[in-house]
Formats: sequence, structure tokens, C-alpha cells
Amino acid sequence: MAIALAFMSAVLYGVSDYVGGRASRRSPATAVALVAEVTVFALCIVIIPLIESDGPTSRAIWWGLAAGITSSIGVVGLYYALAKGNMTVVAPVTGLVAAIVPVAVGIATGDRPSPLAVAGIVAAVVAVALIGGIARMLSGESGGPGVDAGIVAIALGVGLSFGLLFVSLDRSGDDTGQWPLLFARFTSLPILVLAALVQFRGNRPPVGRQLVLPAAAVGILIACSNASYLISTREGLLSVVAVVVAMYPASTIVLASVIDGERATHSQVAGMALAAAALVMITTGS
Repeated sequence: MAIALAFMSAVLYGVSDYVGGRASRRSPATAVALVAEVTVFALCIVIIPLIESDGPTSRAIWWGLAAGITSSIGVVGLYYALAKGNMTVVAPVTGLVAAIVPVAVGIATGDRPSPLAVAGIVAAVVAVALIGGIARMLSGESGGPGVDAGIVAIALGVGLSFGLLFVSLDRSGDDTGQWPLLFARFTSLPILVLAALVQFRGNRPPVGRQLVLPAAAVGILIACSNASYLISTREGLLSVVAVVVAMYPASTIVLASVIDGERATHSQVAGMALAAAALVMITTGS
């Protein structure tokens, strides 16, 4: 169940990244992230108090607030990088770092996955690296999407933010329900509002269907993916479920390739095949 939920979360994350990245090519990334966050807040403030019979614990509050900080920073950076760079490079680079951080934290705090699951985790990290074009950047392979060092640096920072988001939600505890997702909004929303105020300096960004509709869709996808991930961490080890979720760039790349015609390199295709094998190994070994 944990792996299935983590995989569902990965797919939803990847689709939200694609939709948000496309929207950020037509509207400012900060505006897209803000509208998406408002949507998530509206869903959480209405649904979570209705489905939770017990009130929030202190762990749910504090770790939820921490998750909100990391997610808001990561989302703005991600949408900016996706809008300015190639999706088939940006998304996997974030996924690589987002996988390494929780795996390291999980093992350091006592996770002991089975040998087969460990092999799957290692294979998954290598797969994400290949999908991210690491092999091409090291070997000088031609014919793939261009790589801008500044965009890659932003993608690395985004991956760190998402990795810390995964850790924060996991550390909120097994008995906190969905409350951490609600309290994450109390830090992420003010940060995004502040970012918008600084960026636009009193000039209202263009608000229309091309901004609101895709950004709202992103918010719904993020809310569902966060909920799926949070439940998966209660069912399985952080070092296992987080690396499955970190494969989210695969769905982003598939959509970018099919819809936008962005071509993946041979190493990226090999990475996606390795990611599928890694998922089987992790599932079998869990």
C-alpha cells in the first residue's frame, strides 16, 4: 500500500509540475504558485477539519509549518526553472536531490530497508541522475536539450527544498492525520504573498483564465499528491517511499515529450527504464 500511494503521489507531483511549468511560460511563476497555494489552502481549510476527529498535535503544527516554508520556496523556484529551462532537464535534477535528502535522513534516523529495497533505492537514484542528463553533461553527449548552469543551480536548490519537505511531513508523526498539510499553508501562503508583493511592487499581475485555471488545477494536484505522500510515510519507511515519490520527473518528461515535443536523450530513456526496474525492486523488497 505504501509504495502504491507513493507512486500515485509521484505521478500527481509530476503532472502538477508540467502544468505549473507550462503556466509559468505565460504568467509569472510567483503568480502561478500563489494561485495554486490559495487553492490548496481552500481545500485544506474546508476538508481537513471535517475528516479529522482529533485535534492537531504540537508535532503536526510545527512540522507542518516547516513543510510550508520548504514547499513555498521550492515551488516558486521550480516553476521559474521550468519556465526558463528545458523540462526534461530541470525536473529530473530536482528529483535527484529530492531523493537523496530523505534517504540520507531516513537511514540516519534508523530506517533499515531490506537488501533488495536498498538495491532498488540505489538504482532509483542512478535512474533519476540519468533522466536528469547527468551522463550527457559529463560526457558531452550532443543532441539533447541545452543546459544552463544557472537554471541547474536553481533546480538543485529546488530539489533540496522538496527533500526537506518530504522529511518534514514524515517527521510530523504517524498520529497527526492530515493536519500537517493544513498548518503548512500558514507559512507557505504568507511567503508566496510576500514574494508576489516584492516582485510586482503594487502592480497587479495579469489575472485571467490562462493563469487561474491551470494554477487552480496545480493546487488540486498538489493537495492530492501531498495527502498521498503523507499517508504513504505512515505505511512505509521514509528512505523507501520518498525515493519512489522522487521519481515524479518521469511523468513530467513524458508529458513534455508527447505534448511539447521535447526530445529525451538516450541516457534519459535508459534512466526511465532503470527507474521502472528500481520501482519493481523496491516494491518486491518492501
